[in-house]
Amino acid sequence: MNQSKKKGSVFYGIATVIVLIIITLLVFIPFLIISVLKIYPNASWRTFCTKKLHKLATLWMDFNNYYLHRTNPFKLEVTGLANIHPANWHLIVTNHQSWLDIVMLEYLFNRINRIPLLTFFIKNQLKWVPLLGFCWWAMGFPFMKRHSKEYLAKNPHKKGQDLHATLKAIEHFKKIPASIVSFVEGTRCTPEKSRQQGSPYQHLLKPKAGGISFVIGGMYKEIDSLLDVTIVYPDEHHSLWDFLCHRMTTIKIQIRRIPIPAAFRTPSLLEDQTLQALFRNWLNEQWLEKDQLISLMKT
Repeated sequence: MNQSKKKGSVFYGIATVIVLIIITLLVFIPFLIISVLKIYPNASWRTFCTKKLHKLATLWMDFNNYYLHRTNPFKLEVTGLANIHPANWHLIVTNHQSWLDIVMLEYLFNRINRIPLLTFFIKNQLKWVPLLGFCWWAMGFPFMKRHSKEYLAKNPHKKGQDLHATLKAIEHFKKIPASIVSFVEGTRCTPEKSRQQGSPYQHLLKPKAGGISFVIGGMYKEIDSLLDVTIVYPDEHHSLWDFLCHRMTTIKIQIRRIPIPAAFRTPSLLEDQTLQALFRNWLNEQWLEKDQLISLMKT
C-alpha cells in the first residue's frame, strides 16, 4: 500500500465515524424520549415502549448499513442464508475476533435477511459507553460481570451474579421476540489467548457452555436450534478501523443451522450436572466442525 492510499484510507475512516455519530445522535433523540416514558411502572406499557425502542434500533442500523453499503467497496461472501428458518426467537453463536464482528452481524441480518433484533450479553464495563450504554440498558440487554476464580474465592457473595442477570434477561426475552447473540469463546480470539488457555482448535478459543445452556434451558419452548455464524476475514489486518478505512477487500460468512438435541431442551439443563457435561461435549463437537470450516474458508 503506497503512502497516498494509506492517507486516503484514514480520511475514509474519519469521515465514516463522523457520519455514524451524526446518525446515532439523530436517532438518540426519539430514543431518549421513549426511554423516559418507559419509566412509568406498568408492565404492558413498558413492553410496548421496549418494542418501539427495538424498531428505532432497527431503523438506526438500517441507516448505518445503507451508508456502509453505498460507500465501502468491500465484498461480502455469504453462504447458508437458506438455513435461517422463520422464527420469533433465535440463538446465534459466532466466533469473535474484533468489534467488526458485531458490525458484520448487524449488516448481515438487518440488511440481507431480517430477523428479530440482535440482542447481546454486554460486558458490564461497556455500560459507560456514551449513548450506546444507555440504549443497551433501555432495551433490556443484560450486563454481565465476569469475575475470575481468584476473585470469587475472596468474594464468594459475588458468585452467581451472571446467572441472575441471565435468568432475568431470559424472562425479558420471552416477552419480546429477539435474536440472542452469544460469543461463546467469552473474549476475542488471538494467538496469545489461544496459547494461554491451551486451545485444541487452530482458529478458535474453547467455547464456554454455561451461558447458552442457561438460555436453552430457560427458553426450551422457544428455541430448538443454534444459528451458527462463522466469520472469516481473509485480509491480514481486519480491525474495525481497517474496515472503516476501506482497507479490507473481502469478508466471508457461513451460516449453519444446528438442531439442538431434544435431551438438552429442558429446564433440567440448568441444574443437572451430568446433562451439563453432555451438553459441553456436544458443543465442543460443534466447535471442532466450526474450526475445520474456518480452515476451508481461509483457502
